[in-house]
Amino acid sequence: MAVRTIELPIRGMDCADCSIHVQRAIAAVPGVESAVVSLASEKAVVRLDPKEVAMDAIRTAVQRAGYEVASPDAPKPASASQTSAQDLILLGVVAAVVLLAVAAGEWLGIIEDLNARLPWPIALALIVIGGFPVFRNVLRAALHRQVLAHTLMTIGAVAAAAVGQWATAAVVVFFMRVGDYIERFTTDRARRAVKDLTDLAPQMARVERDGGEHEVPVGDVRLGDIVVIRPGEVIPVDGEVMTGQATVDQATITGESMPVEVGSGASVYAATTAQLGSIRVRAVHVGKDTTFGRVIKLVEEAEVHRAQVQRVADRFAGSYLPVVAGIAALTFLIRRDPLATAAVLVVACSCSFALATPIAIVASIGAAAKRGLIIKGGKYLEALAKADVLLVDKTGTLTLGRPVLTDVVPLDGAVAETVLALAASAERYSEHPVAEAVRRAAHERKLPLDAVQRFEAIPGLGVRAQINGKVVTVGRCRLLPEDQELPVVHRLEAEGKTPLLVAEDGRPIGVLAVADQPRAEVPAALAAVRALGVQHIELLTGDTDRTASALAKELGIPYRAELMPEDKIAVVKAFQGQGRTVVMIGDGVNDAPALAQADVGMAMGAAGSDVAIEAAHLALMREDWWLVPAAFRIARRTMNVVKVNIGFTTIFNAVGISLAALGVLPPMLAAAAQSIPDVGILANSSRLLRPGRLHPPA
Repeated sequence: MAVRTIELPIRGMDCADCSIHVQRAIAAVPGVESAVVSLASEKAVVRLDPKEVAMDAIRTAVQRAGYEVASPDAPKPASASQTSAQDLILLGVVAAVVLLAVAAGEWLGIIEDLNARLPWPIALALIVIGGFPVFRNVLRAALHRQVLAHTLMTIGAVAAAAVGQWATAAVVVFFMRVGDYIERFTTDRARRAVKDLTDLAPQMARVERDGGEHEVPVGDVRLGDIVVIRPGEVIPVDGEVMTGQATVDQATITGESMPVEVGSGASVYAATTAQLGSIRVRAVHVGKDTTFGRVIKLVEEAEVHRAQVQRVADRFAGSYLPVVAGIAALTFLIRRDPLATAAVLVVACSCSFALATPIAIVASIGAAAKRGLIIKGGKYLEALAKADVLLVDKTGTLTLGRPVLTDVVPLDGAVAETVLALAASAERYSEHPVAEAVRRAAHERKLPLDAVQRFEAIPGLGVRAQINGKVVTVGRCRLLPEDQELPVVHRLEAEGKTPLLVAEDGRPIGVLAVADQPRAEVPAALAAVRALGVQHIELLTGDTDRTASALAKELGIPYRAELMPEDKIAVVKAFQGQGRTVVMIGDGVNDAPALAQADVGMAMGAAGSDVAIEAAHLALMREDWWLVPAAFRIARRTMNVVKVNIGFTTIFNAVGISLAALGVLPPMLAAAAQSIPDVGILANSSRLLRPGRLHPPA
């Protein structure tokens, strides 16, 4: 089955129950493998077999559920959620005044007098007009055999009106609308960090065409176009600097506040800002294919990978309403009090259960993205929060990834310059940092490179190339036959260097040695990770035992050396088989298989790297090891907020329903109280929008 993933904008959802109903409707379509519907982003992410499922079938299923599949290009309708926090405060003041008036009216007997004097046609008209949007959604859901949170509240309002409690019914409707407003505001508030990111996307570009400079929409920029960026302008593409120099603020990509200097040959990224200087950039990636575009897409799709706790909450929210209806029925049978029954229906707040997890996770993922941490979903936040094993690659991860050539040892009468030139020629198409060190050394010595007729990368070992009719091999000394020993290799390894064998037609002609510098912040960052509860930290590397031993001893961690990519996968699986939760950190290229196998794969320094962003579950957009303990702290903080949200909502609903069933909580106060969980979730989850500490105090 050729599975494809599509995104569909969904309109008409106004509560968490709505998203659950739409999700079930789409998932029931034959040929749909899975469906995830996000109330926060108002879209569905659907995995399906396009040969079995027609778009009309999904559109029909959504419509039958009472909602609409909008055109991808249709503008998003304005809603109450798009208003400001000041408006919410004003509404809160009004609601408080209404609540005080209601309480005073009940105590003084004014409410009863009002119920007796108010003509029922006028009262009914006020209730219907005020609650029309809610009543319409409830009726639409009922026609499709669905029950919403507002269904119970509507029944409560109708019950109050039926026994002549017109003022009570009106207050219930008022607070229903207040609750809607708060829920939408809460959802939008959680997505604020994501929206702040998307607002940074450049809209226009200055392109050289037809002998001049022309302002064009970013969508009209083509690959290879020369884009001119002046001081203070946002760079609209990923590209290579052709001419000029500038100081560029890359905080939108890397989260790093310090600007960088760029000149000819340097890479720049879309949505970063040229602060000083002008540059001409050749477009390499445009639009959604830029690093910034991919980051936005990953953050927006993060809800697809839902945390287990969110799945449990969604299932509970789906079964909660029937339970409440049963309690209300039991209340009426025992107490024969329609107002107590109405209060039970009104105070129950199922939306808060469905919102408790996604609101916190969306807020956290969006805020983390602004700091240079791209997290692909709540599933990985949850795993990171409980992780107890950290496996770390060496080159480019624990080290700077920019090794330098330290030794050239010719063998069997060869000349050092010839050995280095031949090795650099063979390595000219390799992307490995060690290959770059060899090429750089040859360039510095102005050695000419030979043409390569055939090139082959040997995973975990090195490269093989055909040069001047001969097969040249450069790589690990394991490429040597087992019966050959080279004493120089042991000497270089004892010095903490990585030896590379250079062979011509299978005959060793020299040994090169490279060395890489450990990142200065790694020891303290690892200590911070260990202090957060990660019990086991281990180095996994394809490097030699002696080289790995020297670094592992310096960091105070165990190690495994001379590992092939499949060996690293086996190590990850072994820990997972013991019931451990494994985090793997690598450079996202050679370690891609192990990153994918781990419960959480972290790619170090992923800015601009397609492979790193795609392979990992969490991408660190700059090469800063302090982002690693920061990621663990963010995950633990997020899951703590989720637990508080769920615990508060559970306790509140249990107490509220109990008081309502006993007649202690009248329908009017129950209507006001039902918005409290949403406010609590908003207040608690908003803490995640504030930047946490990424680096230790100076």
